[in-house]
Amino acid sequence: MNFLGLESSQWVDIGISAVVLVVVPTIGRKIVTKWLIRLIQTIVGRTETKLDDALLPAARTPIYWLVIAATTHWAILRLTFLPLALLPFWTQFFFISYLALTVILLWRSVSAFFVWYTQHITKHSDPRLLTQAVPLLRRVILGILAGIAIIILLGRFDVDVSALVATMGIGSLAIALAAQAALSDTISGILIMIDRPFRIGDRIEIRDLNTWGNVIDIGLRSTRIQTLDNRTVIVPNSVIEKSLVVNHSFPDTHYRIQMEVGVAYGTDLEFARTTLKTAIKNVEGVLDNKPVDALFLNFGDSALIFRLRWWIESYIDTRPMFDRVNTAVYNALRSSDILIPFPQREIRIVQESSTSKTEDYIDHRS
Repeated sequence: MNFLGLESSQWVDIGISAVVLVVVPTIGRKIVTKWLIRLIQTIVGRTETKLDDALLPAARTPIYWLVIAATTHWAILRLTFLPLALLPFWTQFFFISYLALTVILLWRSVSAFFVWYTQHITKHSDPRLLTQAVPLLRRVILGILAGIAIIILLGRFDVDVSALVATMGIGSLAIALAAQAALSDTISGILIMIDRPFRIGDRIEIRDLNTWGNVIDIGLRSTRIQTLDNRTVIVPNSVIEKSLVVNHSFPDTHYRIQMEVGVAYGTDLEFARTTLKTAIKNVEGVLDNKPVDALFLNFGDSALIFRLRWWIESYIDTRPMFDRVNTAVYNALRSSDILIPFPQREIRIVQESSTSKTEDYIDHRS
């Protein structure tokens, strides 16, 4: 039986394809949503984050249309009795559809991820990461995604993209070499903002540069440090990343400082230890809930060396505290008749003559 030039079995195949094209869009959204929820929960469900809540709305629509496109593609290709002239058209049409929907899916997912990340780190990170680093990373990733999609599309239509890729590679290399320092500083700045080894207001010390002070700004290219003599030091971020940085403010501002003092040989050690510790504990600013140590370290050339250690509330009070503690220790040793020796040297003078040899010993104190 023929109708419009088609046999009954062919009309059955057309009917099956039509039913599929009607049923899949109707029930496909619910099926895709349930499948997508399970997939995203499998990927991020092990964490306590709300990333799945951000990715699900962004990915649901593109994945739904990918399913529709794949179903339509299958329903048409199974009708092998259609004119062969239409086959190349449908092949190119569905390729462009798949590519476009995939790009839209990735684009929306990347954008949703950065929106979630921006909201997630608002209370836990440097605000400059939100306004500088995150938008820059988002634009770079989306630009790379768009470039890859264009290259794939041109290659599909037999456009020679090798020259374009080579030109882009050479151009990128030239830009990278010309802006090597700037790119290095920018990448280091992003890593500093993410890793957060220090924050604005922290007092840090960059030992390789012998520079220390309070951090007043963290940018993409450089970090600004204000020294105690009110000078601003601008340090490239790449230099900071390669240097040893000591943070004197993290995890808290409590700070232990130390110094060494010598007492004369023959001094009662326990009496000297008690005198030193008592003197330090009575100094204003020394934390009374932290230990004060007077450790007998070694035998010096002219004195018994004690290392004194104590805690203060903030690193800002370091230098004034040295003044107060030095004064208290000196007065306590004097009032206790404990001698603070000064360096002693023994000089031997040897005189020789043809008949005798004379040796004089002089104790010289300086």
